[in-house]
Amino acid sequence: MPIFPSTFRPPLLLSEGHLQTILPTLLRRVTGVKYRRQRIATPDDDFLDLDWATVGSNRLVILQHGLEGNSTRPYILGMVRAFNAAGWDALAWNFRGCSGQLNRQLRFYHSGATDDLHTVIAHVVAQQTHTQIGLVGFSLGGNVTLKYLGEQGRDTFPELVGAATFSVPCDLAGSAARLAEPANRIYMKRFIDSLRNKVRQKMQAMPGMLEDHGLDQMRTFAEFDDRYTAPLHGFRNADDYWSRCSSRQFIPHIQLPTLLVNAANDPFLSRSCFPLPEATASRTVTLEVPASGGHVGFMGLGGTYWSERRAVSFLGELLLQQPAAAPL
Repeated sequence: MPIFPSTFRPPLLLSEGHLQTILPTLLRRVTGVKYRRQRIATPDDDFLDLDWATVGSNRLVILQHGLEGNSTRPYILGMVRAFNAAGWDALAWNFRGCSGQLNRQLRFYHSGATDDLHTVIAHVVAQQTHTQIGLVGFSLGGNVTLKYLGEQGRDTFPELVGAATFSVPCDLAGSAARLAEPANRIYMKRFIDSLRNKVRQKMQAMPGMLEDHGLDQMRTFAEFDDRYTAPLHGFRNADDYWSRCSSRQFIPHIQLPTLLVNAANDPFLSRSCFPLPEATASRTVTLEVPASGGHVGFMGLGGTYWSERRAVSFLGELLLQQPAAAPL
Protein backbone atom coordinates (compact mmCIF):
# COMPACT_ATOMS: atom_id res chain seq x y z
CA MET A 1 0.00 0.00 0.00
CA PRO A 2 2.47 2.72 -1.10
CA ILE A 3 1.61 6.39 -0.65
CA PHE A 4 2.21 8.83 -3.50
CA PRO A 5 2.82 11.69 -3.42
CA SER A 6 4.40 12.56 -0.09
CA THR A 7 3.43 15.63 1.90
CA PHE A 8 7.05 16.69 2.45
CA ARG A 9 8.01 19.97 0.84
CA PRO A 10 11.58 21.17 1.44
CA PRO A 11 12.43 24.83 2.02
CA LEU A 12 13.21 26.85 -1.10
CA LEU A 13 16.73 26.17 -2.44
CA LEU A 14 17.26 23.34 0.08
CA SER A 15 15.78 20.42 -1.80
CA GLU A 16 19.04 18.87 -3.07
CA GLY A 17 19.83 15.49 -1.53
CA HIS A 18 23.29 16.26 -0.22
CA LEU A 19 22.09 19.52 1.35
CA GLN A 20 19.22 17.71 3.05
CA THR A 21 21.71 15.13 4.34
CA ILE A 22 24.52 17.37 5.52
CA LEU A 23 22.93 20.59 6.79
CA PRO A 24 20.82 19.04 9.59
CA THR A 25 23.94 17.30 10.92
CA LEU A 26 26.03 20.47 10.82
CA LEU A 27 23.51 23.12 11.79
CA ARG A 28 20.71 21.62 13.85
CA ARG A 29 20.74 22.06 17.61
CA VAL A 30 17.94 20.38 19.57
CA THR A 31 17.33 21.61 23.10
CA GLY A 32 14.94 20.64 25.84
CA VAL A 33 15.60 16.89 25.98
CA LYS A 34 16.73 15.54 29.35
CA TYR A 35 17.76 11.90 29.48
CA ARG A 36 17.88 9.44 32.34
CA ARG A 37 20.37 6.69 31.53
CA GLN A 38 19.76 3.07 32.37
CA ARG A 39 22.17 0.20 31.71
CA ILE A 40 20.72 -3.25 31.10
CA ALA A 41 22.42 -6.61 30.67
CA THR A 42 22.29 -8.70 27.52
CA PRO A 43 22.04 -12.51 27.52
CA ASP A 44 25.69 -12.81 26.44
CA ASP A 45 27.07 -10.81 29.40
CA ASP A 46 27.31 -7.50 27.60
CA PHE A 47 25.36 -4.31 28.22
CA LEU A 48 23.14 -1.78 26.45
CA ASP A 49 22.76 1.85 27.50
CA LEU A 50 19.20 3.17 27.34
CA ASP A 51 18.38 6.87 27.50
CA TRP A 52 14.88 7.69 28.76
CA ALA A 53 12.96 10.96 28.29
CA THR A 54 9.66 10.55 30.08
CA VAL A 55 6.54 12.65 30.60
CA GLY A 56 4.59 10.16 32.69
CA SER A 57 2.76 8.43 29.87
CA ASN A 58 1.78 4.79 29.35
CA ARG A 59 2.67 5.26 25.66
CA LEU A 60 6.30 4.77 24.69
CA VAL A 61 8.32 5.16 21.51
CA ILE A 62 11.61 3.24 21.20
CA LEU A 63 14.15 4.78 18.83
CA GLN A 64 16.95 3.07 16.88
CA HIS A 65 19.75 5.30 15.54
CA GLY A 66 21.88 4.87 12.43
CA LEU A 67 25.39 3.61 11.69
CA GLU A 68 27.90 5.06 14.18
CA GLY A 69 25.18 7.24 15.66
CA ASN A 70 23.90 7.43 19.22
CA SER A 71 21.08 8.82 21.32
CA THR A 72 22.44 12.39 21.16
CA ARG A 73 22.32 12.83 17.38
CA PRO A 74 20.03 15.70 16.32
CA TYR A 75 17.65 13.43 14.42
CA ILE A 76 17.17 11.30 17.55
CA LEU A 77 16.82 14.27 19.89
CA GLY A 78 14.35 15.94 17.54
CA MET A 79 12.21 12.82 17.39
CA VAL A 80 12.34 12.38 21.18
CA ARG A 81 11.28 15.99 21.72
CA ALA A 82 8.42 15.69 19.22
CA PHE A 83 7.03 12.55 20.85
CA ASN A 84 7.38 14.01 24.35
CA ALA A 85 5.44 17.08 23.19
CA ALA A 86 2.74 14.74 21.86
CA GLY A 87 2.42 13.02 25.24
CA TRP A 88 4.63 9.99 24.66
CA ASP A 89 7.51 8.74 26.77
CA ALA A 90 10.62 8.11 24.68
CA LEU A 91 13.49 5.64 24.93
CA ALA A 92 16.54 6.09 22.70
CA TRP A 93 18.90 3.16 23.10
CA ASN A 94 22.49 2.99 21.98
CA PHE A 95 23.84 0.10 19.95
CA ARG A 96 26.78 -1.79 21.43
CA GLY A 97 29.82 0.46 21.64
CA CYS A 98 27.89 3.61 20.66
CA SER A 99 27.07 5.05 24.10
CA GLY A 100 30.54 6.40 24.85
CA GLN A 101 31.89 3.20 26.40
CA LEU A 102 33.25 0.17 24.58
CA ASN A 103 31.10 -2.92 24.95
CA ARG A 104 32.46 -6.04 26.67
CA GLN A 105 32.16 -8.65 23.94
CA LEU A 106 34.24 -8.95 20.79
CA ARG A 107 31.12 -8.45 18.66
CA PHE A 108 29.93 -4.97 17.79
CA TYR A 109 26.50 -4.20 16.35
CA HIS A 110 25.39 -4.56 12.75
CA SER A 111 22.49 -4.00 10.37
CA GLY A 112 20.77 -7.26 11.25
CA ALA A 113 21.37 -7.43 15.01
CA THR A 114 17.74 -7.75 16.04
CA ASP A 115 18.59 -9.66 19.21
CA ASP A 116 19.51 -6.46 21.01
CA LEU A 117 16.31 -4.72 19.94
CA HIS A 118 14.38 -7.70 21.27
CA THR A 119 16.27 -7.42 24.57
CA VAL A 120 15.32 -3.74 24.87
CA ILE A 121 11.64 -4.34 24.11
CA ALA A 122 11.47 -7.33 26.45
CA HIS A 123 13.01 -5.20 29.22
CA VAL A 124 10.42 -2.47 28.72
CA VAL A 125 7.52 -4.91 28.61
CA ALA A 126 8.71 -6.64 31.80
CA GLN A 127 8.53 -3.32 33.65
CA GLN A 128 4.77 -3.14 32.94
CA THR A 129 4.83 0.65 32.78
CA HIS A 130 3.83 1.10 29.14
CA THR A 131 0.83 -0.52 27.50
CA GLN A 132 1.36 0.86 23.99
CA ILE A 133 4.78 0.87 22.35
CA GLY A 134 5.83 2.22 18.97
CA LEU A 135 9.16 1.84 17.16
CA VAL A 136 11.05 4.45 15.15
CA GLY A 137 14.20 3.56 13.24
CA PHE A 138 16.63 5.57 11.14
CA SER A 139 18.94 4.20 8.44
CA LEU A 140 20.71 1.13 9.90
CA GLY A 141 18.30 1.32 12.84
CA GLY A 142 15.43 1.30 10.38
CA ASN A 143 16.80 -1.84 8.75
CA VAL A 144 17.03 -3.49 12.17
CA THR A 145 13.44 -2.42 12.93
CA LEU A 146 11.98 -3.80 9.70
CA LYS A 147 13.97 -7.02 9.93
CA TYR A 148 12.86 -7.52 13.53
CA LEU A 149 9.18 -7.03 12.74
CA GLY A 150 9.45 -9.41 9.79
CA GLU A 151 11.18 -12.05 11.89
CA GLN A 152 8.57 -11.77 14.60
CA GLY A 153 5.59 -11.89 12.25
CA ARG A 154 2.48 -12.48 14.35
CA ASP A 155 4.53 -13.27 17.45
CA THR A 156 5.33 -9.68 18.42
CA PHE A 157 4.77 -8.39 21.92
CA PRO A 158 1.10 -7.40 22.24
CA GLU A 159 2.17 -3.97 23.49
CA LEU A 160 3.71 -3.11 20.09
CA VAL A 161 1.38 -1.02 17.95
CA GLY A 162 3.52 -0.29 14.88
CA ALA A 163 6.65 1.36 13.53
CA ALA A 164 7.88 4.31 11.47
CA THR A 165 11.22 4.06 9.66
CA PHE A 166 13.23 6.57 7.66
CA SER A 167 16.08 6.39 5.14
CA VAL A 168 16.36 2.62 5.30
CA PRO A 169 19.01 0.74 3.25
CA CYS A 170 16.63 -2.17 2.64
CA ASP A 171 19.18 -3.74 0.28
CA LEU A 172 22.53 -3.58 2.04
CA ALA A 173 24.59 -4.61 -0.99
CA GLY A 174 22.95 -1.92 -3.12
CA SER A 175 23.48 0.74 -0.48
CA ALA A 176 27.12 -0.28 0.03
CA ALA A 177 27.72 0.03 -3.71
CA ARG A 178 26.01 3.42 -3.82
CA LEU A 179 28.10 4.75 -0.95
CA ALA A 180 31.26 3.54 -2.68
CA GLU A 181 30.58 5.90 -5.59
CA PRO A 182 32.97 8.89 -5.86
CA ALA A 183 30.17 11.40 -5.19
CA ASN A 184 29.67 9.84 -1.75
CA ARG A 185 33.31 9.69 -0.73
CA ILE A 186 32.79 12.20 2.09
CA TYR A 187 30.24 9.96 3.81
CA MET A 188 32.18 6.76 3.30
CA LYS A 189 35.35 8.26 4.73
CA ARG A 190 33.52 9.45 7.82
CA PHE A 191 32.00 6.01 8.45
CA ILE A 192 35.19 4.05 7.79
CA ASP A 193 37.27 6.38 9.97
CA SER A 194 34.85 5.88 12.86
CA LEU A 195 34.72 2.10 12.39
CA ARG A 196 38.49 1.95 12.08
CA ASN A 197 38.76 3.67 15.46
CA LYS A 198 36.37 1.12 16.99
CA VAL A 199 38.56 -1.74 15.77
CA ARG A 200 41.64 -0.19 17.36
CA GLN A 201 39.81 0.33 20.64
CA LYS A 202 38.86 -3.34 20.60
CA MET A 203 42.44 -4.34 19.87
CA GLN A 204 43.64 -2.39 22.89
CA ALA A 205 40.93 -3.77 25.17
CA MET A 206 41.21 -7.35 23.90
CA PRO A 207 44.83 -8.04 22.92
CA GLY A 208 45.29 -10.82 20.42
CA MET A 209 41.61 -11.01 19.41
CA LEU A 210 41.82 -8.70 16.38
CA GLU A 211 44.53 -7.45 14.06
CA ASP A 212 44.70 -4.33 11.92
CA HIS A 213 46.80 -5.46 8.97
CA GLY A 214 45.60 -3.40 6.03
CA LEU A 215 43.03 -1.49 8.10
CA ASP A 216 44.38 1.90 7.04
CA GLN A 217 43.99 0.96 3.39
CA MET A 218 40.29 0.12 3.68
CA ARG A 219 38.03 2.55 1.86
CA THR A 220 34.67 0.79 1.46
CA PHE A 221 32.05 -1.18 3.38
CA ALA A 222 32.82 -4.15 1.16
CA GLU A 223 36.35 -4.25 2.54
CA PHE A 224 35.41 -3.53 6.16
CA ASP A 225 32.43 -5.86 6.33
CA ASP A 226 34.34 -8.68 4.65
CA ARG A 227 37.22 -8.35 7.10
CA TYR A 228 35.46 -7.48 10.35
CA THR A 229 31.64 -7.26 10.43
CA ALA A 230 30.97 -10.60 8.77
CA PRO A 231 33.39 -12.89 10.65
CA LEU A 232 32.75 -11.24 14.02
CA HIS A 233 29.02 -11.87 13.72
CA GLY A 234 28.85 -15.32 12.20
CA PHE A 235 28.66 -14.56 8.48
CA ARG A 236 30.86 -16.08 5.78
CA ASN A 237 31.72 -12.78 4.13
CA ALA A 238 30.28 -9.36 3.30
CA ASP A 239 27.96 -10.75 0.63
CA ASP A 240 26.55 -13.32 3.06
CA TYR A 241 26.05 -10.64 5.71
CA TRP A 242 24.31 -8.27 3.31
CA SER A 243 22.14 -11.02 1.85
CA ARG A 244 20.93 -12.37 5.18
CA CYS A 245 20.44 -9.03 6.91
CA SER A 246 18.82 -6.86 4.25
CA SER A 247 15.34 -5.98 5.50
CA ARG A 248 13.67 -5.96 2.09
CA GLN A 249 13.15 -9.73 2.18
CA PHE A 250 11.45 -9.46 5.59
CA ILE A 251 8.86 -6.85 4.57
CA PRO A 252 6.28 -9.42 3.33
CA HIS A 253 6.26 -10.99 6.80
CA ILE A 254 5.58 -7.79 8.77
CA GLN A 255 2.19 -7.97 10.49
CA LEU A 256 2.11 -4.64 12.33
CA PRO A 257 1.30 -1.31 10.63
CA THR A 258 4.64 0.05 9.47
CA LEU A 259 5.69 3.21 7.64
CA LEU A 260 8.82 3.25 5.47
CA VAL A 261 9.93 6.67 4.21
CA ASN A 262 12.83 6.75 1.74
CA ALA A 263 13.55 9.97 -0.14
CA ALA A 264 14.04 9.66 -3.89
CA ASN A 265 17.19 11.81 -3.67
CA ASP A 266 18.79 9.95 -0.75
CA PRO A 267 22.49 9.67 -1.71
CA PHE A 268 22.89 6.51 0.40
CA LEU A 269 20.19 4.43 -1.29
CA SER A 270 20.27 2.41 -4.50
CA ARG A 271 17.15 1.76 -6.55
CA SER A 272 16.92 -1.65 -4.86
CA CYS A 273 16.33 0.11 -1.53
CA PHE A 274 12.83 1.14 -2.64
CA PRO A 275 10.72 -2.01 -2.13
CA LEU A 276 7.72 -1.02 -4.21
CA PRO A 277 6.53 -4.56 -5.10
CA GLU A 278 6.74 -5.73 -1.49
CA ALA A 279 4.92 -2.65 -0.16
CA THR A 280 2.26 -2.85 -2.86
CA ALA A 281 1.53 -6.46 -1.93
CA SER A 282 1.56 -5.79 1.81
CA ARG A 283 -1.52 -4.99 3.88
CA THR A 284 0.60 -3.54 6.69
CA VAL A 285 3.62 -1.74 5.19
CA THR A 286 3.26 1.73 3.70
CA LEU A 287 6.07 2.99 1.46
CA GLU A 288 6.34 6.75 1.11
CA VAL A 289 8.85 8.25 -1.34
CA PRO A 290 9.22 12.03 -1.08
CA ALA A 291 11.04 13.61 -4.01
CA SER A 292 13.42 15.26 -1.54
CA GLY A 293 14.68 14.60 1.96
CA GLY A 294 18.21 13.29 1.56
CA HIS A 295 19.43 10.76 4.11
CA VAL A 296 17.86 11.22 7.54
CA GLY A 297 17.16 14.80 6.56
CA PHE A 298 13.61 15.98 5.79
CA MET A 299 14.76 19.37 6.97
CA GLY A 300 12.25 22.13 7.54
CA LEU A 301 12.48 25.72 8.71
CA GLY A 302 10.67 25.23 12.02
CA GLY A 303 11.85 23.59 15.21
CA THR A 304 10.13 20.32 14.32
CA TYR A 305 11.14 18.45 11.17
CA TRP A 306 8.62 16.86 8.81
CA SER A 307 9.86 13.34 9.65
CA GLU A 308 9.04 13.97 13.30
CA ARG A 309 5.53 15.19 12.54
CA ARG A 310 5.02 12.25 10.19
CA ALA A 311 6.10 9.66 12.76
CA VAL A 312 4.02 11.20 15.55
CA SER A 313 0.99 11.35 13.27
CA PHE A 314 1.40 7.79 11.97
CA LEU A 315 1.84 6.17 15.36
CA GLY A 316 -0.75 8.41 16.97
CA GLU A 317 -3.36 7.31 14.44
CA LEU A 318 -2.63 3.69 15.31
CA LEU A 319 -3.47 4.37 18.94
CA LEU A 320 -6.86 5.74 17.93
CA GLN A 321 -7.60 2.41 16.28
CA GLN A 322 -6.99 0.49 19.51
CA PRO A 323 -9.18 0.14 22.59
CA ALA A 324 -8.30 2.67 25.25
CA ALA A 325 -5.64 1.38 27.61
CA ALA A 326 -6.50 1.12 31.28
CA PRO A 327 -4.60 3.51 33.59
CA LEU A 328 -1.49 1.98 35.14
